[in-house]
Parts: sequence; structure tokens; C-alpha cells
Amino acid sequence: MAHALAFYLFSAIVVVSGLMVVTAKNPVHSVLWLILAFFNAAGLFVLLGAEFLAMILVVVYVGAVAVLFLFVVMMLDIDFEELRKGFAAYLPIGLLVAGILLIELVLVGGAWTMADTAEGARRALAPEGVSNTQALGALIYTDYVYVFQAAGVILLVAMIGAILLTHRQRAGVRKQDITRQNMRRPQDAVALVKRQPGQGIE
Repeated sequence: MAHALAFYLFSAIVVVSGLMVVTAKNPVHSVLWLILAFFNAAGLFVLLGAEFLAMILVVVYVGAVAVLFLFVVMMLDIDFEELRKGFAAYLPIGLLVAGILLIELVLVGGAWTMADTAEGARRALAPEGVSNTQALGALIYTDYVYVFQAAGVILLVAMIGAILLTHRQRAGVRKQDITRQNMRRPQDAVALVKRQPGQGIE
């Protein structure tokens, strides 16, 4: 009873937090809701017996990624009012896509049934004599090593794309020209001037 109650509690908070992430007007509030969703998802992993995944979710995503998002959102000079101007124009298409996804989710949920062999696989138990961390590492780096590497490449491409999208050309901002700095000679940067006493500096 307590296990089921904790599951429904964590699941409800995760769903509500996910909705608040995409509906909150303040981006800082969205990041804070995201952190709350990560914590409750870690609680779900603990209920499944995957303590290592729960710890990784809290340490990596909450401790590093979410905090990084928070500082990036606070430091970037993003005109959110400008981004929201085109919201009304794309609203019909967005509602159409959302409706299609909702219908698909309803169809999938209505046809979903638990397999007979899934009853004993509710908990992510490790084999005998092997810890949860060792079993997870052996599974990822043997059976799913190519999928794991592909996920890393996708994340790298997404990171590069996010950097390019936020790298805007703004007037009045001085940028570093590395090529010009490397080609500069010492005599172009430093001028030795010998002045006699009383002449002053022009």
C-alpha cells in the first residue's frame, strides 16, 4: 500500500512539474520546476530498485545540468517578449499537433496491457552476486553500447545547435579577433619613446 501511494505521489508531482516547465512564463521558474521533476523522477527510480540511477539523476542533472540552465537563463540577454510575438501565428498548428499526439496517447493507453512475464520484472533487480551499478554498466557497455554512443552524439549536436542559436550578432559588442592577435608583431603593440626631462608626453 505504501509503495503504491509513493508511486502515485511521485508520478503526479512529475506530471505537474513537467506541465509547469513548459507553461511557466518566467524561465527561471521553469528551471526550478524542472529540478523538482528530476527529484521526483529519482524517487521513482528508487521505488524500482535502481538506486544508482536515482543518485545519478540527482547528482548530474540536478547538481550540474539544471543549475547550468539556471545560470545560463539568468545571464543571457534574451528578449522573451520578442520570442512570444510569433506565438499566436503558430498556435493553430501547435494545437493540431497537440491534438494528434493526444489521440495517439489515448489509443496507445487503451490498447495497453501488461504481459504475463512483466509481473516479475517490476523491480530492476541485479543478478546474484552483482551490484546494481555493475549490472547497469555491463548492460549499457555491451548490449547497448552503440545506442549509448549515438545518444552522446545527439546530445553533442544539440549542444552545438543551442550555442549557435544563442550566438547572435549585436551592434556595439567588441569581440576577440584571434587571427589578428596572432599576426600582431611586438613593434606594432609596444612603442618605446625616449623623452628628455621637461618635454612631457604628446
